[in-house]
Amino acid sequence: MARTPTTDIPLGFEAPAFALTEAVTGTTVTSDDVFAGGPTVVVFMCNHCPFVVHILEVFVAFASECRDKGVNVVAISSNDVVNYPQDDVPLMKELAEAYAFTFPYLYDPTQDVARAYDAACTPDFSVFDANRACVYRGQFDGSRPGNDIPVTGEDLRRVVDLLLEGKPVPVEGQKPSIGCNIKWR
Repeated sequence: MARTPTTDIPLGFEAPAFALTEAVTGTTVTSDDVFAGGPTVVVFMCNHCPFVVHILEVFVAFASECRDKGVNVVAISSNDVVNYPQDDVPLMKELAEAYAFTFPYLYDPTQDVARAYDAACTPDFSVFDANRACVYRGQFDGSRPGNDIPVTGEDLRRVVDLLLEGKPVPVEGQKPSIGCNIKWR
């Protein structure tokens, strides 16, 4: 299992704009739709990655908690579906329905959105404040398949809590997410 970290880039960049198809509804969802009204968690993920599968149940619960607190969450899959058909839109829809996603699961067919966000792995998390400035690029928590650390989402929870309390998110101590590389064409 390949281990690719989140790309280390300076924080503070503005969330790139997008308009992508939502896997469950087939509707177009824009960045303006997603970022409306508060902080936003963006995760690049896919169906088949063992790192995503490992955290998925807890992440879905976390996303539901975020929604209840006024924090937006969006998941984007940018994998090449020709060579990785298990990540194609019909299976994205199945996964979203099976886990009762409370957030949009978008498909990035050109991979342009993943490139704009400098996404490198699945899962790859970025958190943006209410002004769409990136304040966090890092891990959900320290759990990985096989390391016996419980999945809690503690790192991402801490960031969301700080934003909701109106406190700055420290740059120091942000640990990169680790996952499978995005399957580029």
